[in-house]
Amino acid sequence: MHLPLPGTLNSRSLRGKQNNCLPGINAVYTLTAGGRDERGGAQGGGQGAGLAGAGVGLGRGVGELDDVLIAVVDGLKGFPEAINAVFPQTIVQTCIVHLIRHSMDFASWKDRKSLAQALRTVYRAADAAAGQAALDAFAQGPWGVKYPAIAQSWRRNWELVIPFFAFPEGVRRIIYTTNAIEALNSKLRRAVRTRGHFPSDDAATKLLYLVLNHAAAEWKRPPREWAEAKTQFAVMFNERFVNA
Repeated sequence: MHLPLPGTLNSRSLRGKQNNCLPGINAVYTLTAGGRDERGGAQGGGQGAGLAGAGVGLGRGVGELDDVLIAVVDGLKGFPEAINAVFPQTIVQTCIVHLIRHSMDFASWKDRKSLAQALRTVYRAADAAAGQAALDAFAQGPWGVKYPAIAQSWRRNWELVIPFFAFPEGVRRIIYTTNAIEALNSKLRRAVRTRGHFPSDDAATKLLYLVLNHAAAEWKRPPREWAEAKTQFAVMFNERFVNA
């Protein structure tokens, strides 16, 4: 089931207007316990933020989502607050991969591989306390001294990193990134660039709809980590997941 959530698509490339935004569909696929469509994610906004949701239903007024268990966001300001305003029980965490990529932006190319290895001690820690200790050690170590902005970036986002540590390894492998959503957004952007110009907003929306339908046909099977994560979700969220 597709979930049309309100989003925006910058339409400068569509109609040549610098400040016009076109309502679009940036949310696309669901995570359910009932096996109807066992690929997880939905997005609102244009920055790649993903929602791992369970409990697809009617009547909540935001697309067709009835509940969202975990929302993985990428730093878009105000997005965590917007999610919790509608779904107050949702656990909101930041995208770990986005934090790592942002950290790499501060480093020279030759240092990135070693730097990425050093950061693994932070996000692969057993719990939040161990992660905080690893971040402190990183900040005081050679890489933290050489690139102090990296530890500062992680500390600014730490409140949204903490939820990640509450999950076992099987779940972490599912929720650590929004890459699946970004891959879909890439298809949407490519289709818009190829078409170039649209006579109306409705024409652009129809193109996005066709791209989403075509992409859905490629979702043949869930990620290999999903079987283990599904079991953990059922234990952690009880009826909220089972009733999906």
